[in-house]
Parts: sequence; structure tokens; C-alpha cells
Amino acid sequence: MGKKKASDSLGKSIIKHRFKTTTKSRSKEAWLHSSELDDGSDWNRINLKSVTEQSNLDDFLATAELAGTEFQAERLNVHFVSPQLQEGILTKDQVQQIEIAHKDNRHLLRIPRRPAWSVEDAAELVQKNEREAFALWRQQLGELQEKEHIVLTPYEKNLEVWRQLWRVIERSDIVVQIVDARNPLLFRCEDVETYAKEVSPHKMTMLLINKADLLTASQRKKWAEYFQANGIRAVFWSAAQENHALELKAIQEAESADEESESSEEDPPQKEEAAATPPKEEPVEDEKCKMLSREELIQLFQQLHQGPKVVEGVTAVGLVGFPNVGKSSTVNALYQEKKAAVSSTPGKTKHFQTLIIDGGLMLCDCPGLVFPTFVFSRAELVVNGILPIDENRDHVAPVGLVCQRIPRVVLEETYGIRLPLPQEGEDPHRPPSALELLDAYGCMRGFMTQRGQPDGPRGSRYILKDYVQGKLLFCHPPPGVDEVEFQEDETHDELEEVTDNVKNTNISDTLDDGFFRTRDVKAHSRAPSGPRQASSQHKVGEKPWKKHHNRNKTGKLRRIFAHLDT
Repeated sequence: MGKKKASDSLGKSIIKHRFKTTTKSRSKEAWLHSSELDDGSDWNRINLKSVTEQSNLDDFLATAELAGTEFQAERLNVHFVSPQLQEGILTKDQVQQIEIAHKDNRHLLRIPRRPAWSVEDAAELVQKNEREAFALWRQQLGELQEKEHIVLTPYEKNLEVWRQLWRVIERSDIVVQIVDARNPLLFRCEDVETYAKEVSPHKMTMLLINKADLLTASQRKKWAEYFQANGIRAVFWSAAQENHALELKAIQEAESADEESESSEEDPPQKEEAAATPPKEEPVEDEKCKMLSREELIQLFQQLHQGPKVVEGVTAVGLVGFPNVGKSSTVNALYQEKKAAVSSTPGKTKHFQTLIIDGGLMLCDCPGLVFPTFVFSRAELVVNGILPIDENRDHVAPVGLVCQRIPRVVLEETYGIRLPLPQEGEDPHRPPSALELLDAYGCMRGFMTQRGQPDGPRGSRYILKDYVQGKLLFCHPPPGVDEVEFQEDETHDELEEVTDNVKNTNISDTLDDGFFRTRDVKAHSRAPSGPRQASSQHKVGEKPWKKHHNRNKTGKLRRIFAHLDT
């Protein structure tokens, strides 16, 4: 059969006719008729979409296009960022200006108030008044944020969460703010104390300084003196340490019960002799900086409020504060049972709950709220755990802030890395830059990009999480106390012990130990998991994960009597 003759389809013919670029000779009078305008194929390219709303950027560009304004880039105005510069770190002059702005506008930091209401009011009217008051409060904070040198925390913008706080304060006799011991003033909201007194003058407020085990006794003493001088009622407490003590106590009780059941009749005299030995005397700690135990804290709550109560015969204690400061952990430690879910992610607790400790004490756990607070920069929000680390995009400034606060020696010993020393002409005592730490940490852990460069964003997440969790410890001093002197109470003694050990050892021994020592840095490796953790007791070629150490297990005869084979 012969080849079919190719014929153009109707669609192709229309396209060719539309986009045909032939020149037509027209007379001089052709322009008088609108039907002969040479618009051709441009009609199908005109944007005829109706536009009723535009964003700010689109509106600006459309106005500029109508005005015939053109924009050109300023190619000469170029700013080169040096890797050695501490980008995002404030200077002393900037810090002073921000402190002055914070002091002048501190009276504007308020939490939303619940409007006056009564039982006779309808629910729709009460909710309408609350929404109007909340909108006015957000408008005032928006005007405050527009001022120069003012940086606010990303405060809670959900009205339902604030309603939970209103209910907790109204039901509580004692309003307890739980703050982080490493920076108590950042997590303290003074307006919560003012609002509690506005609701009822009989309500009492206090600070519960959680994670106090991260502070030394001298550091706690300085904070106690500051709170006492300013008339702030505060006590020290560690929910994690108390929960750990309860777990150890439960394990010891279980072990002692097993030992008593398996012990013989000759054991009681030995126990009496052991009980006769006097226990070791612990150093007496000052009452001001003492960390309270569970029993002492419960006793303080029961004896603190002596006035009229919301519920007759029951002292209600409301626990409020920022997310991830230990409210739920405190509830579990006081109740000696897991009653509140604990998570490092902010916002784990959704609704307030009431728990009865005994007949005369009730706890009200409030969801974590981010109160509006002044900060110096966004990096400070990240390192204090207020903003999620995994959602952070600017990693250089927070890591640079960590480098400013943590000494070089501590970073090297913690991560098993070697940071580059300052170059010639630089300050020999300068802290390492963020890029130096990230490059060294990325090379040690094997965090590399596709181009073979250290992955800074990935390494920064690990470093910032270690800082938030307390592995890299930095504690803020009270106002009026030198920061270097305050930190020396914690790090100076450890550094002196290291230097004394180095001086007392022989040089040859030090060289031998340094040469033959195996560094446990585990670079480019992953720890074995599961039953494949072989120990040095097994011979080469054996499979320790195959041995279940079950004496009653029947094995193959050729394996049992393998030693008899000749």
C-alpha cells in the first residue's frame, strides 16, 4: 500500500493562521476602520482576568507600572559579610539603647484582662466582650512593636488559651509562676501578679524556680538575695531531680522486697549492725538557697494562704508559666504519678486540669502561655527554647550567641573537637565564631552537604538543643552582679582541677597517655543497636547475639558434645 498523504488537521490550520507573520500592504485610509487594526495574535496574550484584591507587593508594582516608573539595582552598594564577624551579636552600645527602651515601655507590657461579667449575662454577650477586649489588647501590642529597639516574644494570639489562664487565676488561691532557673527574669511576667491581685486581693503569688539543680549553692544564694531585696516570694525546686529520686526509691523498694523474700533467717543480725552505723552528715545548706523537697513544697502550699479561700477548706494552687519550664513535671512530682503529659515541644498541655493532692490541697495545671516579654534579639528567643529550634532558619546568630556564652575549652571538651585559634593580629582571647564551631562540629559528626562542605544548619540544631537542655550550661546573673564573677562559681573550680591535674603529672606520662589514648568521639560512625553489641569476652568468630543464656534450652547434640570430637 502506498503511503497516505499527510493532511493538516483543523487545529493546526487555526494555529498557523493565527500566528502567521505575513506583511500586508494597507492603504493610508485603512487606519480609520477598527476592524483592520493589526493586533493579530496579541489578543490571546492579554491578561483579561478581573482583579478586585491585590497584595501590598502586587499593588505597589501595578501602581509603579501605571506611573511608568522603572527600578534599577544599585550595583555599587554591596556589603560583603566576613565569616569572622559575629553577625547577629549586639554591641555594648546597642544593648544599652535596648535596655533604655525596655525600661521606658515596661508599663505597656500587659496581659489581656477578662471583662467584667455576671451570672445573669448571656453567654453570647460575655464572649463578644471578651473578643473586643482581646482585639484591643492585640492592637496595643502591635503599636508597641513598631517602636524602635523593641523586640517582643511571639506571644500567644489564641483567645481560647487566654481563657484557660483566666479560669485558673479565678479558681486559685495561690498563683505560682514556674520559671527557669537559668534566666528567671525572662520567664517571669509581672503583670500576672498584678492581674491576680485585681481579681481578688486575697490571692497570693510566688515564683517557683524550677531546674535549680543547674545552679550552684552560691549562685542560688545570689538570686535569693535579689528576690528578698525586691520583695519577691520565691523558692527553689527541681522537678527532674525529684522524679528521679522517686524512681530510685521505687526501684530500691522493689529490690529490698525481693531480697527479703529470698533472704535466710541469719540476715537480721547483719541488718541491725548496718543500721547501727551512723549516717554521713551532709553539709547544712542556707535556708535561703535551699532546694525544697516534695514534702516541704506541699507543706509550704498548705501553710502559705491563711485568708478566705475560693472553695472553703481547700487551698487551690494554680501553676502558670511559659511552655517547657516544667509545669507538668512539677505536677507529676507532687502527685507521685504521671497525671500530665511531658514533652519538650511547647504547647503539650491543651486544657487546664485540677488534681487533688490530699483533702486540703488542689493543683490547677494551666497550659503553657508565651507572655509578651522584652528580648534583645530573635536569637535569644531560640536559645531560651521559646521558639522551636527545628523551625529556625537563621542558625548563625543563635550559635554565635552560644559561642559568646560558653568558653572555648568547654566546647572542645564537650564535643571532642579542636577549634581554630585566633589568627595573627586578632584578639587571642576572642570567642570562636559560629562558622568555626559549626565547621568543626560538622566535620567531626560527618554532617556534610552534597558539595562536601560542613552542613551548618544541621549541626546547629544539635548544638542549640544541647544548650536548651542544659548540656551546655549558662546561667544569667541577677541585675547588678558581674556576669564573669557569677559564671566563675560554676566553671572556675572545674578548670582549676583540670590545670592542677596537668601540673602534677609527669611530662613523659602525659605524652604517652595522649599518644596511646583512644578518643571516644565516634566520628562518621553509628552506635550499634539491638542485640549486636558484642563485648570483649567473646572470641573472634563467635556470634554473641545467638547466645540467649538460657540454661534450660535444648541444643543440638553435635554442639553439646563437640569437645569429644577428635
